[in-house]
This record gives sequence, structure tokens and C-alpha cells, in this order.
Amino acid sequence: MLEDGKIFIGASRNPDDSINKPEYLDLKFGNRHGLVTGATGTGKTVTLQVLAEGFSKAGVAVFCGDIKGDLSGIAAKGEAKDFLTKRAEQIGFTDYEFDQFPVIFWDLFGEKGHRVRTTIAEMGPLLLARLMDASEPQEGVINIAFKIADKAGLPLLDLKDFSSLLNYMAENASELSNQFGLISKASVGSIQRAMLVLEQQGAEHFFGEPALKISDIMRTDNRGYGQISVLAADKLMMNPRLYATFLLWLLSELFEELPEVGDPDKPKLVFFFDEAHLLFNDAPKVLTERVEQVVRLIRSKGVGVYFVTQNPLDVPETVLAQLGNRVQHALRAYSPREQKAVKTAADTFRPNPAFDCATVITTLGTGEALVSTLEAKGAPSIVERTLICPPSGRVGPLTDAERQQVMDHSPVLGVYDEDVDRESAFEILAARAKKAADSEAAKQAQKAQPTEAGTTSGWSLPGFGGGDDDKQSGQGRGRSSGYQRETVVEAAMKSVARTVATQVGRALVRGILGSLKR
Repeated sequence: MLEDGKIFIGASRNPDDSINKPEYLDLKFGNRHGLVTGATGTGKTVTLQVLAEGFSKAGVAVFCGDIKGDLSGIAAKGEAKDFLTKRAEQIGFTDYEFDQFPVIFWDLFGEKGHRVRTTIAEMGPLLLARLMDASEPQEGVINIAFKIADKAGLPLLDLKDFSSLLNYMAENASELSNQFGLISKASVGSIQRAMLVLEQQGAEHFFGEPALKISDIMRTDNRGYGQISVLAADKLMMNPRLYATFLLWLLSELFEELPEVGDPDKPKLVFFFDEAHLLFNDAPKVLTERVEQVVRLIRSKGVGVYFVTQNPLDVPETVLAQLGNRVQHALRAYSPREQKAVKTAADTFRPNPAFDCATVITTLGTGEALVSTLEAKGAPSIVERTLICPPSGRVGPLTDAERQQVMDHSPVLGVYDEDVDRESAFEILAARAKKAADSEAAKQAQKAQPTEAGTTSGWSLPGFGGGDDDKQSGQGRGRSSGYQRETVVEAAMKSVARTVATQVGRALVRGILGSLKR
């Protein structure tokens, strides 16, 4: 029943419950995205595991979140159990074999996997504002903070860097407002309070270096299997906004970094977004629109995005329209909203004259689903009532000892496990503030001569020894004040100088979701 270039999902059934035919997901349409939905306990996690195993065997890297810890068993060889062998016999799966898969465990807290981090600068103002649940005025201040950091060459790596920048903005709010627009001290204070909440929820573990490299989640092993990156999300789910923002940042990074590949024979990476409703709950319209844009465009970069959630209504219609491969487990229809969800799910399938979708969705058993995938020319197949095949890896979690053994043989062992705290905005601001204070004291003693700090600091923002002459002439000794007109050449030279001097090493250009482009 296994075919080259296809992932075996299960076997469809006739109305009399006899086996109809095998159902596949064609790898060349694997980057056309997908949706796995169903009520709690209907088998979504096992379906996710079956799909992840199929992609891995085909040499496709996989990234997925492990909400309950059950998915960790994919790293261990499956064990013969009655319900697994019975399902294999029931669907005529004679090729069924147990196997184990190459897994890299990740964890924002570094407890059940390798530490995974990004920097404040790489996340960008839009996602940071979303993480903080910022209001429109607060989001404006956050955007100004990033503008100041980019202009001044201040690397924003962790929360203390951003906090020190906010302190500087509050102390110089009047002067900065003249250059960048209104900066309210009240808005800065509310952002600082939101940062305290983030710290208490563990967000400080997420920001810092070394930042995750996309190449480390796009590996294959010596058998040609794609590495499956499993994010431990059981503790992370205590802060669902952090979980959703992290996955959205990762999706943004994939979009910005990967080159265009058109329509490959198989995806380069498949990204499973479990508990997808967390991404869209209370999300501002601009964020939802940009997510839709990313989902629509990332296909041509060889990335497939699969949303896993309980209710198809959890995903906006504009995003839902981009999802070509669908697995619909049972839904309950007790409330009006649930009845609407059943109708919505039924209406999204290409009808099968043999049964009524809306009726069948409410009567599906555990491990049974309505399946429709893309076939020839990218058209959706007729929906089929399908028994999902059993997975080859273990169904259920690894023990702590087994998990540690996998981590000890990980290809990224030692790369992300230790924090790196290089010079960044916190240290630079502290040092320059001290230098400015020393410079001011020296100027008082020798008013007749320009100070050494005044000629070498190259700083024109307020509070850093720019001097009265700078304020009067409208130009700093090393950098424009913001209102001075510059030639294109001058602007380019200053940009290069900032990059080299601060060792930022990247163009300060932000992409569709606000993350830095490299």
C-alpha cells in the first residue's frame, strides 16, 4: 500500500463499512498546506504523528509542537499493541512495520529539550507588540524604540536591552518626541509593566543568544530521513500568547530566510501549528492579514503549514481557503456554534454522493476521519470516510531517561545549551551615559576646549554628550539629528559605519511580519 512520492494516510470505507481504497497525500502537493481538526479524543495527535512520520521517511524536515507530551514517542520504535495491529489488519496494511525517527527536542525553558531563543531585534515590533497585547499608542512607542535602536546601532538581544532603551526614552521623552513623534511617558511605563508580566511568565528564557538557526531544523539523518523537531509545549502552554508568538516568529523566519523554489517534488519543511486557535484569538486585523499573506506566499519556498485545532471556525476564512489537504475528525454538535462548525467543515469538502458529510462528521469513531487531499492538477479529491493508519513510532510519551538519551545524541548538542551575553544595548547605553556624564563634567572645567568625548562619541541623540553646539547647528559630530537633510551617499556611508562599528552585520530591513531580513 506504500507508494513512492506519496504518504499513506489510511483506507477509505464504503457505506457498508467494507474497505474502499487507500488514501494518500501526494508529496508534490505537501507544500499546499493543510488542516487537521476534530474534538478532543478523536485522534488528531495520532494523525499528526502519521503525517510527520510520512514526511520524515520522504526526507522532509518537520517542526511540530508537543502540547501533551504524547508526540515525543515518535523518537522510539513502535511496539506491537492490539489496537495497532488490529487497525493495520482492518485496512489491509500489509506493509506495516515499526520504526523510530530522528528527533531533536526543543524547549524554551531548556528542561525537556535544547534551548531555543531569538533576539528582540529579530522578533521585530509587530510580534513583540502582539506578545505584550499592546494598545495602539503602546505599539507606536514600540515601533519608535526599534527605530531608535536601528538608527543608533543598539543591538536589542534580550529583555534587559529593551528595558534599558525604554528607560532612556522615558528620560528623554521631550527631545525624542521632536524627532520621532509623541512618546508618552505613560505609554512607556505601561510597556515596562507589560515586560514585568512577560518576565514572570518566563519570556526572558526566549530572548537572547545564541539565536536559533533555521538550518538546524531542516536536517536529514544518515538514512535520508528528515529530522523531526519537537517543541516541548506542555509548560509553554501556561502562556499561550508566548507559544503562538514563538511559532509565528518561526514561520516568519522561514518566510524571510528561505529562497524561492517554485513547485518542488516534495517540501523542504513541513510546519505543524498545533492549537492553531491561539494564533488568531484576539489578533489584530493587520496581524491576521499578514499571516494570510505568509501562508499564501511561503508555499513557493517549499514550506507546508498544517494547522491543527479542534474547530475549523478557529481559522479565519481567508487562511482556511489556502489549506488544500484536510483531515476532519469527529465534531460534536450540541451547541449552535458547534452545529455551525459541522456545517462549515462539511461545506469545505468536495462532496461524495455516497454519504452526507454533515451527518458523518458527528458519527465518526476514534481514529476515523473525513479525508480530502490534492490530486492531479492540484484539485481537491472527493472526500472519503477514512480509517487512519497506525503510526510506526511509539504511541505515547518517552520516559525522562529516554528523552535525555535522545538529547545526548542530538546533532545540535552543546550549540544552544549555554547562554551568550555579548555587548548589546544594555551595556552600550550604560557606558555612553557614563561617558556623557564624564564629558559634561570635563566641559565645565575646560569650557574653552572641545572635549575628547565630544569629538569621538558620534552620538546625536539626547543625553549622550552631543553638546550645545549640536543642538544649535542641528547636526551631531558623527550622526544626523533626524531633521538634517542628507545626500544618498552620506546616508549610505553612515549606515555602513553604524553596521561595522556595532558589529550588527545585517541590513536593518524588516520583512512582512516585522522580523529582520538578512
